[in-house]
Amino acid sequence: MKFTQVTVATLLALGAVSTQAKPIWQDFSMSSLYGENYEVVDEKQTTLTLEYTAKVKYADVFFFVDRMRGGDDSKSSYFELSPRLSLGEVSGQKLAFGPVKDVLISTTWEGGEGFDNFLYGVGFDLDIPYFRYASINLYRANNENIEDDYQLTLTYGVPFKLGTEEFLVDGFLDWSTDEGQNHASEMNWTTQWKWNVGKHISPDTNLYLGIEHSVWNNKYSIPNADENNVSALVKYHF
Repeated sequence: MKFTQVTVATLLALGAVSTQAKPIWQDFSMSSLYGENYEVVDEKQTTLTLEYTAKVKYADVFFFVDRMRGGDDSKSSYFELSPRLSLGEVSGQKLAFGPVKDVLISTTWEGGEGFDNFLYGVGFDLDIPYFRYASINLYRANNENIEDDYQLTLTYGVPFKLGTEEFLVDGFLDWSTDEGQNHASEMNWTTQWKWNVGKHISPDTNLYLGIEHSVWNNKYSIPNADENNVSALVKYHF
């Protein structure tokens, strides 16, 4: 059995465990983006995103799917499924050290128009003052259409208040290695800056308005395809 098949089996097994087990917590959201400075496909783009994240015993899972539509009416979809298994919870041992509060087996399935990539590696959940969450994940990527590479992924979320108004800054940074002439080192740093206007509707309404700022060097590993884009953002958590 090829290692990619093992990876797929692990992803599906962890995903099944995550969906069948009763969540300790979970969140589902829908957002819409519009920007006019995209690279590679079309300069203008509207994106509808559905996201789900949950914590269950021994594991957590994050899933999202993007449906993109360009100004030239081009359409495409992209998704990621990222189950992670907590080694601390499985072993019953405290694996905390320094800012690290847990060590995990990290996996991701990336899928889009004509490709499936499978990533596997190790993750570290961090305990940092003022951060709602922060993590580092180190992956080996089995890519379908380009050379395999290594990837570093950082995720973070920082809530704060200005007076009585609630804000959230969250996002991720992906960095992958250079693997040849047509596979440049890639860096995607995307941050959302959001204001919770929902609290003015009701205390339990989480409706955010804001912007998403994306800095993407060598987008899709294409040399010199560099993006610096600010998109308008609306996001609602159910």
